[in-house]
Amino acid sequence: MKKLSDSLNKLLETFQRLRDPNDGCPWDREQDFKSIADCTLEEAYEVVDAIDRENYEDLKSELGDLLFQIVFHAGMAEESGKFDLQDVIEEINSKLTRRHPHIFGDKVANTPEESLMLWEQVKAEERKKKNMSSLLDDVPRNLPSLARAKKLQKRAGTVGFDWKDENKVIAKIDEEIAELKAELVSKDENKVQEEIGDIFFTLVNLCRHLGYEPEDIVKKSNNKFESRFRAMEKIAKEKNDTLNSLNLEELENLWIRAKNETN
Repeated sequence: MKKLSDSLNKLLETFQRLRDPNDGCPWDREQDFKSIADCTLEEAYEVVDAIDRENYEDLKSELGDLLFQIVFHAGMAEESGKFDLQDVIEEINSKLTRRHPHIFGDKVANTPEESLMLWEQVKAEERKKKNMSSLLDDVPRNLPSLARAKKLQKRAGTVGFDWKDENKVIAKIDEEIAELKAELVSKDENKVQEEIGDIFFTLVNLCRHLGYEPEDIVKKSNNKFESRFRAMEKIAKEKNDTLNSLNLEELENLWIRAKNETN
């Protein structure tokens, strides 16, 4: 652990050097919490990308970038007297201990589901102590939309506001599609967008009921489309064609061939 402690202290020193008001890096000196928020999000996505690619050298590097984002935020907080990195570490350690009463307390959990149930129970108690005006107050507004939809639905479900099974959700999807068709006739753009949003929201609910992660499903669809489109480009090139030289019927035939070759 001494090596880890030394490395962390060295990283803190690097941050302090970069932020030195006299001869630090001009870019680093100018940053604040909001200005590097997008950087923090980007680094988190790059960690996930490395995991998806199973590239562990990249993962090592991306985790380092994400760690520096944490050091950066904690360092700026220390500069303004809010908290420091030690407070961050103590806070997460306390939280993990509190939310695992089956490990550090007298509760019992023999399955992952039971562990998750205890975790959610402790979180619910924590929310009560915050005296929030709504059950939804601490659902982050900057989550990706699909993830936030799932979290909002899950939170509402804790008080019983939820469908009993996926068949009810599928019926709701049919209802929303019918409403979209009606609004397309009316040509009211705001209403059309609203109904499309309702369909997305209900599809997320279906994923949740089936135990699927909406973001993963859309990612797979994106990857499938990309693979097939690239195959179309390859086939066209082999025939000395380009996609923009083909008509729609030819493109559709090419898509069918690419679909068969990539399945």
